[in-house]
Amino acid sequence: MTFRQFLPPLVGVGLIAMLVACSSNSTTTKPPTPSTANQWAWQAGANVANQVGTYGTLGTAASTNVPGARTAASGSTDKTGNLWLFGGLGYDSIGTDSVLNDLWEYSPGTAEWTWVGGSNLANQVGTYGTLGTAASANVPGARSAPTSWTDAAGNFWLFGGTGFDSIGTNSGDARLNDLWEYSAGEWTWVCGSNLANQVGTYGILGTAASTNMPGARQHALNWTDATGNLWLFGGLGYDSVGTNSGTAYLNDLWEFSPSTGEWTWMSGSNVASQVGTYGTMGTAANSNVPGARNAASGWVDTTGNLWLFGGIGYDSAGTEGGEADLNDLWEYSTSTGEWTWTGGSDTGNELGTYGTQGTAAASNVPGARRGAANWTDSAGNFWLFGGNGYDSAGTDGGDTDLNDLWEYSTSTGGWTWMGGSNTGGQLGTYGTLGTAAASDVPGARQRAMFWIDSSGNFWLLGGGGYDSVGTNSGVANLNDLWVYEP
Repeated sequence: MTFRQFLPPLVGVGLIAMLVACSSNSTTTKPPTPSTANQWAWQAGANVANQVGTYGTLGTAASTNVPGARTAASGSTDKTGNLWLFGGLGYDSIGTDSVLNDLWEYSPGTAEWTWVGGSNLANQVGTYGTLGTAASANVPGARSAPTSWTDAAGNFWLFGGTGFDSIGTNSGDARLNDLWEYSAGEWTWVCGSNLANQVGTYGILGTAASTNMPGARQHALNWTDATGNLWLFGGLGYDSVGTNSGTAYLNDLWEFSPSTGEWTWMSGSNVASQVGTYGTMGTAANSNVPGARNAASGWVDTTGNLWLFGGIGYDSAGTEGGEADLNDLWEYSTSTGEWTWTGGSDTGNELGTYGTQGTAAASNVPGARRGAANWTDSAGNFWLFGGNGYDSAGTDGGDTDLNDLWEYSTSTGGWTWMGGSNTGGQLGTYGTLGTAAASDVPGARQRAMFWIDSSGNFWLLGGGGYDSVGTNSGVANLNDLWVYEP
C-alpha cells in the first residue's frame, strides 16, 4: 500500500494510531469494530502509558509489531481504510523518549502493524537528497507536531514541526519549514529549507510565487479544500522578521497548490503575536481575523469552507499568547477570502457549558482548549474530543487534560455534549478489548492522533494524558487505540 492510494481526508487530515499489548504483556487479537453507535471500543494498544515500540522486520506485517507510545504525530487513511502514522514525540525500540521519524501502516482488517520506513531509533537527522527528486534514501528527520495533508491525487504531504534538520540541529530548539511529499513508497523534498529556524517569505498578499514560503513552525492547523489544495494556519514559530519562535504565535493563513508547487499568503499577519479581530458574531468581514495561536482544531464543511476552533494564543483583548486557551469558532470562505466569527468567546480561558448529555442547546459550548482531536461525520457535522483546557468547573486549563466528546451541527449551529466527563483529569475506562460499551471511554488527553476510516468511524490513538491507572499526564505518553461509531 502506498500513499498514492490515499483519499482526500474528510476533515483536513486525520492523525493516526498505534498498536501494543492490552496490558504490559505483548499480545494482540483481531478485534471487531463496534456495533453500537455512539459508543467507544478499545481496539488495541496498552492501557498503561510509556510503552516502547516493537518494530519487527521492515516492510513485514506481524501481530507482534507495535509503534511506541507517542504524542503530536501525523498521518492519514488510505483508500482501503488502512491507517498511516509518522513520527511524533515518544518511545523508540530501545525506550528512548524523544522525537521519531518512523513510518507505519496499520490494517484494521488484520489488526497488524507494518513498519514501512524511517528509523526504529529516535533523534534521526533528515536525508533530503535533491530538491524535487524522489529517492528511496530520502526521509524527513525526526520531529513532533508537524502539519500533514492528503492531496486530491491521494499523495501524503508533511510540513515542518520541531525536530532534526539535515545537520542535526538540536531538536529542542529546531523548528522546521521543509515540505515533503510521500508517493509510491518514496519521499520527495518539495520546498522549504533543510536547515532549521527559517523566517517566512510572504511575498504579496493573495499572490502565489515560487519564492513564497511559510516560516518554520510547529502545531499549525491544516485543511485540504475541495480542489485538493493544502491550507495552513498559524502555529508556534517564525514570522517574516525572525521573532523568537519560543514566544511567536502566528495567525498567517497560507494555501499551497500541489499542481503549481507554489505557496500563497492568503490572510493574517506576517508579524507574530497578533490579537484577534472578531467583528460582529455571524457576520463576515474583510477585517475579521482569528488571533495568533497554535494547537487549534479544524474541519472542512460540505461547501469547502474552512473551520477553526480554539487553540492557545491571543484573544480580542490581547491576553498573552501563552496564557490564553481559546474556544472561539471561526469559518473561512475560500470563495470570498473572509473570516466569520460564528461562536464561542472572544476572550480566553472560558469554562465549558455542557448542558445535558445528548441534548443540543444554544447555550452549550466546549471550554477553551488546545490539542483536541477532531473529525467530520458522514452528515457533515463536526466532532471534538478532549485536549488541554477548561472543564465545567474552571479547573486550571494549563494543568487539565479533558476527555469530553462534542458534536457541532452545521445545520443548526449548536453544540451537543455527547460523552466523556465535564470534569478534567479522568482516567480511561477500557472495558473488554474489541467490545463497545456505554461505560468505556478514553482517558483525558491532548495532542492525540486521529483519523476517519472508510466506514466513517472515528479512530483515536495515544497522545499525552491519563491511562487506566492514573499515570501523571505530564509524563505519560499513550498508545491505546480506540474506535467510535457516530
